[in-house]
Amino acid sequence: MSADKRFGHILLVDDDPSLRRLLTLRLESAGHRVTDTDNAQDALRIAKREPIECVITDLRMAGIDGMGLLKRLHHEHIDLPVILITAHGTIPEAVAATQAGALDFLTKPIDKTELLARVDQALAQGGAALGTPTGAGQTRLITRSPLMRERLDEARLVAATHSSVLITGESGTGKEVMARVIHEASPRADGPFVAINCGALPETLLESELFGHEKGAFTDAKADKPGLLRTARGGTILLDEIGDMPITLQVKLLRVLQEREVRPVGASESVAIDVRVISATHRNLDEAIAAGRFRQDLYYRLAVVTLSLPRLAERPEDIAALARHFLEQNAGDASPKVYAPTAMERLVTYAWPGNIRQLSNLVEHNVALTRGPVISRQVVDKALAQNGDDPTLSTTTIRPLAEARDEFVRDYLVQLLRLTQGNVSRAARMAERNRTEFYKLLAKHGIDAARYKPSAESL
Repeated sequence: MSADKRFGHILLVDDDPSLRRLLTLRLESAGHRVTDTDNAQDALRIAKREPIECVITDLRMAGIDGMGLLKRLHHEHIDLPVILITAHGTIPEAVAATQAGALDFLTKPIDKTELLARVDQALAQGGAALGTPTGAGQTRLITRSPLMRERLDEARLVAATHSSVLITGESGTGKEVMARVIHEASPRADGPFVAINCGALPETLLESELFGHEKGAFTDAKADKPGLLRTARGGTILLDEIGDMPITLQVKLLRVLQEREVRPVGASESVAIDVRVISATHRNLDEAIAAGRFRQDLYYRLAVVTLSLPRLAERPEDIAALARHFLEQNAGDASPKVYAPTAMERLVTYAWPGNIRQLSNLVEHNVALTRGPVISRQVVDKALAQNGDDPTLSTTTIRPLAEARDEFVRDYLVQLLRLTQGNVSRAARMAERNRTEFYKLLAKHGIDAARYKPSAESL
């Protein structure tokens, strides 16, 4: 860990001079560079002119408070990690701040070891938490989830090769975004990225789109068409929903991949191709192979490396960041709207059966129907209800109370551990329980706190 430890430029914001001196001493003794100020306005000016890598700010300050500073920093420096300092009585506000974009928070009195550990993690996650595996390219995969960071690490490794990649996951989990990330981090980044949905076109049209055709090959073939496999020359082609490709076309695609050449419809000669193939599907291809709907030999050609993307419900740490990203996308020339804390709580705890695509659509709907700058819980609930979701129930089946209570408690404990990155002491304080009682709850529900600690590689 020490060999990979980063020493960063920290911006410390607090109107208590004695606390600023103490924290500055601790941070500088650990090797970090510290710039400090007693107000948010100065902090914003400093962040604009200096390469700040982490901000530590008090929550309660005169003028612009810590929450206001957090929102401004997130708008102007979206990848800059922010850690909030809070008294015990303001922990609910700090939790709301983490939903609004804060990376973490520290409670007073501040323990030196915990301070340095939080800063180390912020420096490790800052910049890399939101972006491509290598920092290159324009596509940003927004995540703070350990599950997705694992996928990004795998994507970074496979991007450097020429191997075919199969991306699996439910609809709306971001498979095309991941494909673009791989392309832009690869040696083929300067080449084209071409995507086609294999389930959206009839077989004859799909064949023509992929392989191309010669003039006169069929009635509407009024000119030569190169086809997407040739159009993507030197770059990457994404075969989206490959599991829906007709079986007869799978045979032709297999031949193309084996021989690295394509014969356009109506042509007598084949043409060499130079393209990397990434495919994606929401279907279970093992079941499709067993049912005879998908060729096993094609599967082995496509799935040299497989990346499985988790459902949005499995990465709740990302929901708030994604929601803010979509708010910014829908802001136009105006300032982005924000979600009220209770509205953000609803988003974070919702199951999202439609994954990221559903969240994006909901945010657009909320923005369109909110006149002021703050989107309320009522607007969110109404939008979910219009989609057939009962905002008062998490499922459509009524279960025994004890079962529902146990599930709620388990989910609550897991969210606390994710929020505190496996720190049981902090999680217990947030739950207003002592450590012994909290450990008993974890044991009762079969939860291992160590699972939620950052991996050694990420520190």
